[in-house]
Amino acid sequence: MSGPRAAPRRQRGVVTLLLSLIMLLLISVMLTAASTLSTVNLHGVRNMQLREEALAAANMAIEAQLGLPFTDRPAPVDDFPIDIDQDGGADYHVAIATPVCVRATPAVAESVSSVTLAGISTPFAWQTIWELDASVTETGSGASIRVRQGVRVLLTQARKDAVCA
Repeated sequence: MSGPRAAPRRQRGVVTLLLSLIMLLLISVMLTAASTLSTVNLHGVRNMQLREEALAAANMAIEAQLGLPFTDRPAPVDDFPIDIDQDGGADYHVAIATPVCVRATPAVAESVSSVTLAGISTPFAWQTIWELDASVTETGSGASIRVRQGVRVLLTQARKDAVCA
């Protein structure tokens, strides 16, 4: 029994440990990349949401302006607060520049033999093109967007002469 002893087998734990560490490193890199990518995507989606909400706020303010007789005395609107999420606080502030009469052309004669404008019958009318320019600012981040919209309004000769150059 005093024969030569067999050489101890080399431990293979070192190779297993190294492979495990490499795998953990690869998994960590993949998780970090996925987290970064999802964060970037989340910011992109938020930016698109803010842009769409700002466009909606601008359209709401412009529609409110169009509902008024804005061609009587065109004037700017310095602050039109919009509450998109209906929580009681203004999410967006819209400023509308003075509406500008861009062009006036005589209305087509066959369709305007006798046009009634605001209860006044007139044999002649003008098709006027107006430009409304709205600047929207988001309350929280201060992000802003500008929206320009045109609208056609039928005016009498007298009103056209008063507001269109």
